[in-house]
Amino acid sequence: MQIFGIVNVTPDSFSDGGETLDPGRAIAHGLSLVEEGADVLDIGGESTRPGAEPVPVEDELRRVIPVIDGLVREVGVPLSIDTRKPEVAEAAIGAGASIWNDVTALRFGGENAPLAAKLGCHVCLMHMQGEPGTMQQEPRYNDVVSEVYRFLESRIATCARAGIPKERIIADPGIGFGKTLEHNLALFREMERFAELGTRTLLGASRKRFIAALDRDGPASERLGGSIAASLRGLEAGFTYTRVHDVAATRQALAVARALKRNAS
Repeated sequence: MQIFGIVNVTPDSFSDGGETLDPGRAIAHGLSLVEEGADVLDIGGESTRPGAEPVPVEDELRRVIPVIDGLVREVGVPLSIDTRKPEVAEAAIGAGASIWNDVTALRFGGENAPLAAKLGCHVCLMHMQGEPGTMQQEPRYNDVVSEVYRFLESRIATCARAGIPKERIIADPGIGFGKTLEHNLALFREMERFAELGTRTLLGASRKRFIAALDRDGPASERLGGSIAASLRGLEAGFTYTRVHDVAATRQALAVARALKRNAS
């Protein structure tokens, strides 16, 4: 399992909003994450936390492009642009990013799979019920695992028809995006199911609120234990990537888990 290190260039992300809004600080943070063991840097300029307000395209570009410009010259790992907006994705890929990580699975404002195919980038397709501003207002499913699976299967097929091969697709079940605690737990319990999609998979559970709901409420920065537990579940289920804030601790936990599994077999 490889690690996506999170670089939030936002004033309002749920966990670390504002800490790396300055491009220089964001670049320094990205460099630090690579030193800690990040295999990919995921750079975002718009918060998609529950209740978040949309950010104008111009503001998002102003936040992320200088950071990509700075990092692409300094690091040897792939850069991912975390955005819904095709204009931002196109500019970011042009600046040197190679992955488009989209919480709307390339559906924001219309069908964006043809653009992603034209850009030649890798794509991360995430499931979300609703949109960030309203997604946690009574999300409902008949069978959350099957519905999320079918959605991702459909989006993968759409991308394939647009000319994006499966080798360039990553599927993300969208923990915390339009899901209650029980929905999230159901996805974790049946996480192996997503290997049947035939693509790489990404787990994004770092510091999310379901952790506080299972233990005790508190600042998002104090959810490291739960975040690591989630990543270890993803490792057990065969997920390709885990997207985290705390790279060094996650890297260490994954290394120990792999060694223990080898020793037990």
